[in-house]
Amino acid sequence: MKARLLDVGDAAVTVEFGDGIDPALLALVEAFDHAVVAAIADGRLPGIVETVPTFRSLSILYDPLQTSRAAIDPVLDELLATTHTTSGESGRLWRFPVCYGGEYGPDLESLAAAVALSPDEVVRLHAATTVRVYMLGFLPGFPFMGDLPEVLSQPRRSEPRVRVPAGSVATAGRLTAIYPWESPGGWHLLGRCPVPLFSPRWPGAALLQPGDRVAFSPVDSGEFAALARRWREDPSLPVEYRVSP
Repeated sequence: MKARLLDVGDAAVTVEFGDGIDPALLALVEAFDHAVVAAIADGRLPGIVETVPTFRSLSILYDPLQTSRAAIDPVLDELLATTHTTSGESGRLWRFPVCYGGEYGPDLESLAAAVALSPDEVVRLHAATTVRVYMLGFLPGFPFMGDLPEVLSQPRRSEPRVRVPAGSVATAGRLTAIYPWESPGGWHLLGRCPVPLFSPRWPGAALLQPGDRVAFSPVDSGEFAALARRWREDPSLPVEYRVSP
């Protein structure tokens, strides 16, 4: 693997594989992350606190009282020389229900007009695309997912909203995302998903992980309300819209 090791203060190093959003870069980041985690488990990288994958890089956070770049870099160089990506799909496959349009997707019609498609065609294209989780960020459990068809690509809204409801399914460029929490946001809101994406009760807290794949199933407002009510009444309910690889 070809990569650059970049300084990030005195307690982290970033391994950068490229400068774009590309499935091939994601595969490199994912494979190297797995290799680093395995090296930590084998005791070859003591003092590592956390690994943070992004679109094009892997940041490695360490405790400077336990280790240093002088100790870490030779192991990282060795891993870069010996780690290879694997062919085929990796990660888990999920299928999430989405209620598109109306009060749940207030930007559906304006986005459709901007790309010269009908709202139904936008929904069809969005729901027909199985997207890949590139990274988590912005909010706990917030998944940046791609790649949508080019025809759906539009820049972020010129005026961000102060409040975007939790569960909102949104797009920006060729990316799509689900807001796990209510927050400000400037993406185009197409619908809403009732599936919770983050819970401190779960072992990993965040439901989705980089490398996972996500498909969407349109549901009507009645089914959406029923599903949302179940999780409001009992947040410990397991997420049922999971499909095994």
